[in-house]
Amino acid sequence: MTDPNAQDPTPEQVSGTPPRPGPPKPGSPRPGAPKPAPTESEHAPKPHPAPGQTHPHAPAVPASDPSRFGRVDDDGTAWVLTADGERCIGSWQAGDAAEGLEHFGRRYDDLATEVALLETRLTSGSGDVKKTRAAAEAILESLPTAAVIGDLDALSTRLTGVIEESEKAAIVQKQEKERHRAESTARKEALAAEAEEIGADSTHWKTAGDRLREILDEWKSIRGVDRKTDDVLWRRYSKAREAFNRRRGAHFAELDRERASAKTKKEDLVARAEALQDSTDWGATAAAFRDLLAEWKASGRAPREADDQLWKRFKGAQDVFFAARNAASAERDAEFEENARAKEALLESSSTIDPAADLEAARTRLRELQEQWEAIGKVPRDRMHDLEGRLRAIEKRVREASDSEWRRTDPEALARAAQFRERVQQFEEQAEKAQAKGRTKDADAALAQAAQWREWAEAAESAVGER
Repeated sequence: MTDPNAQDPTPEQVSGTPPRPGPPKPGSPRPGAPKPAPTESEHAPKPHPAPGQTHPHAPAVPASDPSRFGRVDDDGTAWVLTADGERCIGSWQAGDAAEGLEHFGRRYDDLATEVALLETRLTSGSGDVKKTRAAAEAILESLPTAAVIGDLDALSTRLTGVIEESEKAAIVQKQEKERHRAESTARKEALAAEAEEIGADSTHWKTAGDRLREILDEWKSIRGVDRKTDDVLWRRYSKAREAFNRRRGAHFAELDRERASAKTKKEDLVARAEALQDSTDWGATAAAFRDLLAEWKASGRAPREADDQLWKRFKGAQDVFFAARNAASAERDAEFEENARAKEALLESSSTIDPAADLEAARTRLRELQEQWEAIGKVPRDRMHDLEGRLRAIEKRVREASDSEWRRTDPEALARAAQFRERVQQFEEQAEKAQAKGRTKDADAALAQAAQWREWAEAAESAVGER
């Protein structure tokens, strides 16, 4: 590419032959100096992108001042100054000397930009260090004959630095490549081992199958493993996947056999359930349906469509039976509710039972109440406790009154109380005799015995209602 802003000399304007000697000028070579270098048309550097067409990652390089590193004589001879002295780089005939100096300066800037791009690639690690080094060596080799005006010595130093750093970067890149290869190999080994574990043991068929596909996707994304190792690891993964697929196939084949067997069992259960659906033996048939349901759950799953159809038939038979039982229960509940109302009325009519006023009449009325109670029959479960409790309360009042009457008239209890009084009298007489004889200690013992028997006598008399 050419610089559209530069006025490159035509073949007629740029000559490869040095101009005729003119009057000596400050800084110009003396007569007898070495022949000037070839013209720019022979050793000009490769064209570089023009403004607006630069490399997208090229660093911004400020324009140089070519007047510090060379000159263009009035006759068009162009010179560049290096550490080795001045070197003629060609002849400029396309304009005045200032334009020529600017032209050769732009060529230098293009070359400096290319060097800066190599430096940037090396620093960022974005390019192939071998290619970067080769490019730097090529530019460095062209510098002694480059038709440019600028700080070639600095450019040479920078290129030497690029070459040296490229060598170091190549070592680092090699180490990084080896590290990456080791990591990639280790990762594939881990994936192969995981696949082998899945292939040998896993029975979570859906989850394990998905994981094997994920391993394959990750496997494809891993680069850098040498071919021999990669082939060995791939065979391990492939073998593990095949083992898993075989086990999964065998599992589902067995599952199909089990489902066919379950279908046969459930067809038999449906037939038995449909035979029971019209039974009115509520308790026994309900228990039979519970047993059938337990067998159903234990029989396993049939194929989905058949399983759904069989369950509808089984459930339908259950529903027919339990709907009939519920209807019968509703009728029974209505009867029980009526019984509860009858027992409620019976309890209210029995509120006049008073054993304290007439114990014998209370006993007679209680027996009648109990007979009528049994004749009425069952009541709702939630009313049973309250009604039975109220009946028990009446029975308790009559029973306690009877017990009290018996205790008051019990001959044995009266005789026991009289015996206790006799013993009290005996001990009191002993105490008097002992006191009269001066045996105070014996008297006190007899009185203590008398007090004990008196307490027992009072308790016996209290029990028979004489207290």
